[in-house]
Amino acid sequence: MDYLSHLKKILDIAMQEGASDLLISVNHSPTIRVTGQLIALLREKKVTPEDAKGFAFSLINESKQQKLLAEKEIDFSYDFDGKTRFRVNIFFQRDCISLAMRLISSKIKTVEELLLPPILHEFNHKKQGLLLMTGASGQGKSTTLAALLDEINHSNAVHIITVEDPIEYIYTGDKSIIEQREVSVDTNSFTSALRSILRQNPDVIMVGEMRDLETISTTITAAETGHLVFATLHTNSVSQSIHRIIDVFPAEQQNQIRFQLAGSLLGVVSQRLIPRISGGFIPVCEVMICNTAVSNLIRENKIHEIPTVIETSSKEGMISLNRALSDLVRKKEISLKDSIRYSSNPLELKNLLK
Repeated sequence: MDYLSHLKKILDIAMQEGASDLLISVNHSPTIRVTGQLIALLREKKVTPEDAKGFAFSLINESKQQKLLAEKEIDFSYDFDGKTRFRVNIFFQRDCISLAMRLISSKIKTVEELLLPPILHEFNHKKQGLLLMTGASGQGKSTTLAALLDEINHSNAVHIITVEDPIEYIYTGDKSIIEQREVSVDTNSFTSALRSILRQNPDVIMVGEMRDLETISTTITAAETGHLVFATLHTNSVSQSIHRIIDVFPAEQQNQIRFQLAGSLLGVVSQRLIPRISGGFIPVCEVMICNTAVSNLIRENKIHEIPTVIETSSKEGMISLNRALSDLVRKKEISLKDSIRYSSNPLELKNLLK
C-alpha cells in the first residue's frame, strides 16, 4: 500500500469536515475530532499495527524513524502539500504505533477574529518584560501567541526569534524580521537555544514551552534585560502559573525568583476553549496585569490574594475567569451548564449571574 497517498486522502477528508484533529490508532478506524466530538471514518478499514507503522514512517525520514524507535515518541510539524500544516505526535501504546495530528490553520488570525479580549493588544506595546500564556494542552495558547506576534510583525520593525517544538504557525516577515527555530532541527533543546539567544540581537522572543528550571530561569533573565518575551505554561490559572514558576527552583533560590518575577512579569493570560452555543469553540481568558499591587503580592509570597486583585481591577483591564464566563452566558455565547463546568468557583459564578 502507498501509505502516504492513503494518509493524504484521510487528511483531505479531515479538512473537508472541519476537523481539528486526526487520530490513528490500532484496531480503530481513522477518527477525526470535530467541535470536540470524535467521529470515526467508518468507510476506512480498521488500522492494523502494520498500517499504523506505515502511516507513521511515510511522514518521517530515516533519522526521525530511528529517534521514534529509540525514544518511543516524537513531535514534529508536517506541511500537507502547501494546503495546511499539522502538528504531529507519533507514540507507542501496547507495543503499537499511534498518531495524533492537530490541524494548524495556514492563516494567522487577529485578536479580533479569535474573539479575544482587546486588552491583549496592550502587551504588544511593551518594550520589555514577560507575558505568560497559560492553559491546558489544546486550549489555543499557540494560536493566541501567533496573533500577538503577527500583530507586532505588521506594525513594528523589530527582530523576533521563536523557539518551538515543533514549529506550528509559519510567519511571513513584514516590518519585522522573524526567525523560527525548531527544537531538534535548528537547535538541540530549548535550553541551548535560550543560552545563545541573547547574542542573536532579538527584540522579541517567543518560548514555545517553559519546561524546566534552566529554561524558566533563562526566560526570566531575557525579560529582565530589555527584551519582550512571550512564553507558555501548562497551568490552569493565573495563581497556579506563578506558583509553578517559583516552585521549580530550590527553596534557597525562591525568594530571589519572586523578586525577579515581580520586576519582570507583564501579565498572565490563562485561556481555555469552551463550546459555543452556535457551534465551534470560543476562548475564555482570565487576564492578570502585573501592577504594583500584584508585584507586591508576588514579592511577599501572598500569591493566593492575586485573584482578589484581578476581581477588583477590571478598570485596569484585568478579567477574572468567572467575570469572563458570566459575560459570555449573558451574551448567549455559551450555556450556563458549560460555564459552571469550566469555572474554578461555580458558587461565585452563580452569584455573579444573579
